[in-house]
Amino acid sequence: MAQIRIRDAGIFLGVSDDTVRRYVDSGLLSSTKDASGRSVVDGLELAELARRNSVLPADPSDVGRSARNRFVGLVTAVTMDTVMAQVELQCGPHRVVSLMSSEAVRELGLEPGSVAVAVVKATTVMIETPHGASE
Repeated sequence: MAQIRIRDAGIFLGVSDDTVRRYVDSGLLSSTKDASGRSVVDGLELAELARRNSVLPADPSDVGRSARNRFVGLVTAVTMDTVMAQVELQCGPHRVVSLMSSEAVRELGLEPGSVAVAVVKATTVMIETPHGASE
């Protein structure tokens, strides 16, 4: 399951690091330590809280492109068969759904709680992950 650092969790929720720590202290979010000893929260738990709070974070990628409709968020659901998949993101107050190949879902490492960016150009929605998101 995806683990999100406290600092990044604050960005996705639109609150400070201290507020995220208060959420952990009050039981609103649970926290563990990653391999480096840093406090992290479960990505899926954070995605559910983000859905309830609906705050849109800034785009973390440094890629230039012509598409202007970009939605940064957390994956909330992946429905997949052998060929095709449906991926849902909660991007602030926006729910974005994309249909793509199951192969693309596996290559991007998309799973509930992971960070992704929906790029909308005309009627096509493509999902991207920021550099280092799966590390």
